[in-house]
Amino acid sequence: MTATITAFKASPDRGRGLARDMQVRWALEEVGQPYDVRLVTFAEMKAPAHLALHPFGQIPTYEEGSLSLFESGAIVLRIGESHPGLLPADRDARSRAIMWMFAAQATVQPPIVELTMSAMLERDEPWFATRQPRLEQAVRDRLSQLSARLGEADWLDGDFSAGDLMMVTVLRRLGSSGIVGDYPNLAAYVARAEARPAWARAFAAQRAVFEAASNP
Repeated sequence: MTATITAFKASPDRGRGLARDMQVRWALEEVGQPYDVRLVTFAEMKAPAHLALHPFGQIPTYEEGSLSLFESGAIVLRIGESHPGLLPADRDARSRAIMWMFAAQATVQPPIVELTMSAMLERDEPWFATRQPRLEQAVRDRLSQLSARLGEADWLDGDFSAGDLMMVTVLRRLGSSGIVGDYPNLAAYVARAEARPAWARAFAAQRAVFEAASNP
């Protein structure tokens, strides 16, 4: 049964592959599963039909038969558990891959989101100049720890897994800040992930939505 996901009809990420449907698209591409996309406007995201799928009025959602899910991490986990390619067969290795999924969203992502949102929304606030360096240092602390753990390995734990997929999408949120470039092994890690054919297909699909919205 072909799954259906939701994505922004006009994404605020302007085609940079940062909207959270990217993780789900990428996961589906990695496991070779076709999927349909239902594009939603911001108004539609707050309407009853979408709220029945996602009580917080966000994207992505995932529908497969009678199952509906929200939260990109939960959706990627479902995909990984349903199809080979994202989670190891070995029980302990699988648990470690899931651990890294949680680490990406619960430990590494929060300071990155706080830093990027502050840069976008608080530049005119009187506390911005003093607060921003502290936020950046919190990000650097996490990246230093992650860099030390990755070392010279290609991936976080053995072969590429859903843990790497989630971690790379989090690191990409730093975008043009240049911070990831200060950690050469993390920059190489992101580049390796972006070189995967499945990532390229997912990015192209999301980019095509932006281009269609920009050139109606």
